[in-house]
Amino acid sequence: MVLAAALIAVLALLALIGPATSPYSYSTLDWAHLSIPPGLTAEHWLGTDALGRDLYVRTVYGLRLSLIIGVLATAVSVLIGVAWGMLAGWVGGRLDAWMMRVVDVLYALPYLFIVLILAALFGRGNLVVLLLAIGAVGWLTLARVVRAQTLSLKRREFIEAARAAGLSGPQVLWRHVLPNLAGSIAVYATLMVPQMIVYESFLSFLGLGVEPPQASLGSLINAGARQMLTAPWLLLVPASVLIVLLLSFNILGDGLRDVLDATRR
Repeated sequence: MVLAAALIAVLALLALIGPATSPYSYSTLDWAHLSIPPGLTAEHWLGTDALGRDLYVRTVYGLRLSLIIGVLATAVSVLIGVAWGMLAGWVGGRLDAWMMRVVDVLYALPYLFIVLILAALFGRGNLVVLLLAIGAVGWLTLARVVRAQTLSLKRREFIEAARAAGLSGPQVLWRHVLPNLAGSIAVYATLMVPQMIVYESFLSFLGLGVEPPQASLGSLINAGARQMLTAPWLLLVPASVLIVLLLSFNILGDGLRDVLDATRR
């Protein structure tokens, strides 16, 4: 788990300061070095694509964009999922049944269908639309988990004592229910970040994500797949970064789950 956290920190630092270590931007064209393999020149040590764009810089920019989208989409999903699940579990009754039916309906909708509708309404390549599309389905499972735990917690003795002491429903949720859910939410959020990155990469791979000249890891993998036989480094470099990033987040999430799981302790 420590190694995974260290790898995530290194990748985040690289995404933050990496572009400043190169004189090129993600859209700079170097006509003197087209499709250069890695290690052939000191200027482009990870090689270039067919337009002479530096692969190192584009991969670092893609890593930054994928991380930003993954973290922001996770934050949006966690806020919606926690609020929805806590409200449904605390109130119960017909409101709970209605809110869970909404979740079931959203589960039944094809994911790409939601993306295509948002893209048609607001324009393809819009990062805000991409965040909305990813966040539209990311909170559903978390809402169910939070609802189930809220239903269990609200029958506990300390919750009954808090209500008997005169605390209102929102005060009980904020002071007593949410702190008891914090561990599960943190673990789920950690595991949700790689899921959001995969969603974004999949959409960009299909051409429904970020638009050129911007690049994410998914769009770089898409471009590299088209030239896999003639320039395999264009696929291998961003794919390797994506694999390391996803594996690190998943290992970190599993480690946090083991640490925070009260029954295992």
